[in-house]
Amino acid sequence: MPTTAPEHVDVLIVGAGLSGIGAACQLKTAHPERTLALLEAREASGGTWDLFRYPGIRSDSDMFTFGYRWRPWPSHTSLADGALILDYLRTVATEYGVDQLIHYRHKVVAAEWDTASARWTVTVDVDGEQREITCNFLWGTTGYYDYDEGHRPQFPGEETFEGQIIHPQFWPEDLDYTGKKVVVIGSGATAITLLPSMAGTAGHITMLQRTPTYILPQPGEDELSKRLDFLPFSAKYPIVRWANVLRLVASYQLARRFPDQAKGFVRKFTERQLPEGVSYDEHFQPPYNPWDQRLCVVPNSDLFRALRAGTASVATGRIKTFDATGIQLESGEHLDADIIVTATGLKLKLFGGIEITIDGEKLDAANTMAYKALMLSGVPNFAYTIGYTNASWTLKADLVAEYVNRLLTYMDEHGKKVVVPVKDETVGERPFMDLASGYIQRALDGLPKQGDRAPWMLKQNYLSDIRTIRRDKIDDGVLQFS
Repeated sequence: MPTTAPEHVDVLIVGAGLSGIGAACQLKTAHPERTLALLEAREASGGTWDLFRYPGIRSDSDMFTFGYRWRPWPSHTSLADGALILDYLRTVATEYGVDQLIHYRHKVVAAEWDTASARWTVTVDVDGEQREITCNFLWGTTGYYDYDEGHRPQFPGEETFEGQIIHPQFWPEDLDYTGKKVVVIGSGATAITLLPSMAGTAGHITMLQRTPTYILPQPGEDELSKRLDFLPFSAKYPIVRWANVLRLVASYQLARRFPDQAKGFVRKFTERQLPEGVSYDEHFQPPYNPWDQRLCVVPNSDLFRALRAGTASVATGRIKTFDATGIQLESGEHLDADIIVTATGLKLKLFGGIEITIDGEKLDAANTMAYKALMLSGVPNFAYTIGYTNASWTLKADLVAEYVNRLLTYMDEHGKKVVVPVKDETVGERPFMDLASGYIQRALDGLPKQGDRAPWMLKQNYLSDIRTIRRDKIDDGVLQFS
């Protein structure tokens, strides 16, 4: 495994998680003549799937769309746990030789574009020592989470609590919660994963939520995949994948167009899973429409089974204060706790917090506009990968990689060294993402804008993006080449 990165490469990828590994594999396949390196700030590959170690961590998207299109997910498992996903990513990296291109403990802190030389100079922190690497094309595949810090509000009286307070992003490996009373604050994907995973081992676990989230049960294995086992894998996989793609797209579009019917659909499938005495309206009916925030799924109804078994419960209300033995709610209810888990969300950090400079002028991402949600206006020879918020991340990540490869091929064929998206000043501005989720709303002011028309509009629609990203011509009058 290499330790020292080269002084110059054609393409430099920042981040060796799902997006970075996929980008490198596709780039190596399409452009084997190009030199390539991946820089990873941590000591291991896998990104999110290596960092998060809390009980039960798993995908919240089906693996037939969360896996790479060009490297099929190899089993019936639909919602896979973190260990399986990490093994898949590292296996793919080894198969394509990408594992030999990753340079660990290389944290990118700055990147400066120089028009005269048509190169990026990237400043990297390696064990406290700063080094420089130059490249012709820079590709950010760090996702948008802050890996160093999660969202952690301060609660009144928490200093008086005599137990442990834990954030899932920094889960202690030696934590023993056997027989203990646990309260998980939150109602998102992390909280609904922790509750059934810890139930049965903990004495009791309570999910404390300020507002409910839409939750749907989903089989842990893909039924269509199992039924089509009589087919060769090469024939079966596209069918199963496209069935899942169409289900994702259709369910989202129908929910946005017919929110009342979508609410009824979710209620029908969720309410019948609840034990007697647990109110759907109080604990599972959000005050917003489906897909205003991301909808959560639970494999094999595990959360509802834990509720029915009595090993877990849900409380809905606002926190008044922590005290020595737990949490006092504004309603007067007290939740006893030995351990409190603050599953209060993540923080966004665009491009891993890299300070970007263009010809000596520091870039403010909020003043840029996203081109096809994969490049930025006014930023040359730069691409980034951010997946879908309403479908599998990898669907978009694969398309971004395809596009970058097409773009590089076009530049080779036409003798161009520099490409930059140039925004028409008549394009109207819209927020980068339209989800009402807290982690997005907290960060919107620092994110790029999207436009009110193509190719600046972010549609969050895989079928539409297949056309605009995979098939539309590269030289579209918006990209300027030199």
